[in-house]
Amino acid sequence: MALSYIGLGANLGDRSANLKTAVKHLDENPDITVINTSSVLETAPVEYTDQPYFLNQVISVQTHLSPAELLARLLGIESRMGRARDIPKGPRLIDLDILIYDSLVINSETLVIPHPGIKTREFVLVHLVELDPSLCDPVTGAAYRDILAGIRRNS
Repeated sequence: MALSYIGLGANLGDRSANLKTAVKHLDENPDITVINTSSVLETAPVEYTDQPYFLNQVISVQTHLSPAELLARLLGIESRMGRARDIPKGPRLIDLDILIYDSLVINSETLVIPHPGIKTREFVLVHLVELDPSLCDPVTGAAYRDILAGIRRNS
């Protein structure tokens, strides 16, 4: 069984309900078990900024699925929930990203693990540290709590 952390975000419709629905879809999947959920934070959009604020959350799951299979399930949930990909990084009903998958490092055309945005998005670090204060970056071995402290010192 692999341990994975999944980032959730929503900035259209009933944002809170969208997060809850996505977690429910994940937990109903026989190949995925939701272990823990972080708090929910409202955050400003990143990169494409002309859009509503997001609600963001991170969950930890256990799965027998490979990273590619897990990604396919996440994309399927996004699709079932009505996500449209009209504008890159644009508004969305739901966004599901694999942040970490065990200690794997993957850099392919379709999947990058750990997620490249972890170290630059304070809200992701806050959620990861909330779920597991001892969690470390699989690439550098640095503790995410230390990376978060560094961001906060420099802001």
